[in-house]
Amino acid sequence: MTEVTEPIQGPVLDEPLAADEVTAPRLARHRIELTDGHQVGVAVAGRGVPLVVVHGFSAEGFLYAQSLSRLVHMGFRVIAIDTAGHGATQGLPLSGQNLNDYAELLGRALDELGIERYVLAGHSMGGQLITRLGARRPDATMAVVLIDAIVGDTWDHMVQLFRVVPPLLNVVGGLLLVDSLSVAPTFSDPRQATKLLRLVAPTLLGHMVQPWRLIGPMATILRSRASRYALDALHDHGVPVFVLHGSWDLPVPLRTARDTARRTEGVLVTIDGAGHSWILRDPETLPAVVAQLLDGELGDAIGAALSAAGVGGDEPTLDDVETVCYARDAAIRSLAPAVSPEPVVGQHRRPRYRWRTETLRR
Repeated sequence: MTEVTEPIQGPVLDEPLAADEVTAPRLARHRIELTDGHQVGVAVAGRGVPLVVVHGFSAEGFLYAQSLSRLVHMGFRVIAIDTAGHGATQGLPLSGQNLNDYAELLGRALDELGIERYVLAGHSMGGQLITRLGARRPDATMAVVLIDAIVGDTWDHMVQLFRVVPPLLNVVGGLLLVDSLSVAPTFSDPRQATKLLRLVAPTLLGHMVQPWRLIGPMATILRSRASRYALDALHDHGVPVFVLHGSWDLPVPLRTARDTARRTEGVLVTIDGAGHSWILRDPETLPAVVAQLLDGELGDAIGAALSAAGVGGDEPTLDDVETVCYARDAAIRSLAPAVSPEPVVGQHRRPRYRWRTETLRR
């Protein structure tokens, strides 16, 4: 079957996009140690429904701080986790041979933080990891939000081609480099460029000091099983999937996002004129898209999950939500205050990009 809804143009919500002064909490950064001794980097802010965010290849969770801090006022506790070999998280041993091992580490971190129900969001490689994690833990996963994720039939075919012709990886790497260099809007918005470069600098320094730690994740992507099995599992278990993808994403083509949305019967949000890392280029677009989705399918999915867990009423309190989403003695409760003592104050602007929303069917 083909699309069952006509594309809806965005932005369509005026209130979340009003150009007024806003106060956004800073994410608190921590390095926790799991019971097996593995150290994991996390950044946390807010209270409410756990929104677990996983970054892309060569990045780290804190890079997304500008967008994530704006989601806190929507009723989310944002938890950005560094994947193995990235940011403040130790790499996996030689036994870490596929992406399931990376996803399993994320799951262990969630368990030890006491997070029992959550919305998963992942960018690029992070989208592949949360797809696998959600497929393994469908009962705990309220929804999956894939942002220019390396999943879908087209991506799986690309990986098969990379295995046969490895030099093609250099082409994808070059496209990613060009996309990364274009992220900072130096001339159109010097202030935003300065903020972004300040966030990126520590990550770049880490890669310069330990460049070899990125070899493992890259090799793992090539030898891991195709993503379609995990996508099928999400569909079979009825996990709602939301696919956000830039229309100008050259390294990970838009076609792979359509494959993903169709295979999972999910919602596809096409970000017009956006490349692979639009989430970093403009901190306003992701919150605006999420605000629109919360007014529809995403809000319905979270509400249904909370209701199934025993939360009643049309407007549950934060305490009601946290009772079913976190263990009573959850360690995550102590990692970020409800209100940041050092908020970021600035102007809330309209998003740089527009988007189209549609629901696909198999």
